[in-house]
Amino acid sequence: MTEPSYPAARAVAATVQAHFNRYRAEVRRHIQQELAPQPDAQAIEAIIDAAFWASLRREEGYSPKISLAYLPPNQAGQPLLFEHVLPLTPTTLSRLAPAVERPGIHLGIWRDLDQLSVWGTTRTIPKLCLVLEVIEPGLLVVKYRRGQEPSKFVNVVVLKGDQIKVVDEEGASLPDCPALLTSLLDFGSPDSDSDSVNVLIQLAASMRAHSRGGSLLVVPQGSEAWQESIVHPIAYSVAPPYSELADLMRQGEEMRNRRLWQEALLDAVEAIAGLTAVDGATVISSQYELLAFGAKIGRRDGGAQIEQVVVTEPIVGGVASIVHPVQFGGTRHLSAAQFVQDQRDSIALVASQDGRFTVFAWSPCEEMVHAHRVETLLL
Repeated sequence: MTEPSYPAARAVAATVQAHFNRYRAEVRRHIQQELAPQPDAQAIEAIIDAAFWASLRREEGYSPKISLAYLPPNQAGQPLLFEHVLPLTPTTLSRLAPAVERPGIHLGIWRDLDQLSVWGTTRTIPKLCLVLEVIEPGLLVVKYRRGQEPSKFVNVVVLKGDQIKVVDEEGASLPDCPALLTSLLDFGSPDSDSDSVNVLIQLAASMRAHSRGGSLLVVPQGSEAWQESIVHPIAYSVAPPYSELADLMRQGEEMRNRRLWQEALLDAVEAIAGLTAVDGATVISSQYELLAFGAKIGRRDGGAQIEQVVVTEPIVGGVASIVHPVQFGGTRHLSAAQFVQDQRDSIALVASQDGRFTVFAWSPCEEMVHAHRVETLLL
């Protein structure tokens, strides 16, 4: 039986093609290296359509979690090749899903005569390769690889059912966006070859992954002012500060290029992100030293009760809105917003159990806490 077409696939295909056209032009101006083939709207629509219907199926009780990469085998390093290519259909994808659900493995998609086919699997894809990832039933993300690191991707479009969110590269910064927030969300332009480690982004992704919700407060190195906004005694105060992550980040570029360093960084990030699952907030310094976890946030003596925040999301067509924190989220969001209002040189990262992720920072021009929804960047 043939599934009906997925309307969002056709609606977004031309937009995705235009994005990749622009990315390719930007890269060509600065870098001469092999790039992935340019996806056309017809191929984009077909890949999204097949993946969407596959995502709604179940194979032996499991929903598919797969990644599709649009490229020919000769650009895929040392691929695993099927003797006979398979048709790009929901049935094919759902049946192959258990074999390729681990991170870093992609099903290769390319044209065979006039049809798109699945030719095998690969762990190696070139820069600007279109990748479609199935996150959960009905939730898809179109992304591309950036930089030299194979796991570094930038999201282009998030599709959830009939909802389409096109990521706005300029959406990470309002004209008065706090510098800390801009730095946190700066994934760089498509032509960048930078593999600089953005620890806060990695912490955010790891916090979101444990699905329990949590809060991470980032306070100035060497300052004790943050304790004025914490209820004492602190449940789990750390003395001396735990510096595993900080020590790794102090090492030079040569060390950072080594696999052992990268594995150690991942372990250190996951250790701190895991602490955010404990009730209360985890506190780290701006140099990534762990100061406390399980900390209860309270209003600073003499501080005003927070009444409103400006809320933004980095998607095309997104409009900033000013709301009371209670309208925006639960207790974690209210506490984080209060903390940032009282401690204006700090930022707060809040993961919700439903997958939402918000970064709070003080906006000096708005004279208000800025809450930026970034889950579309983390999927």
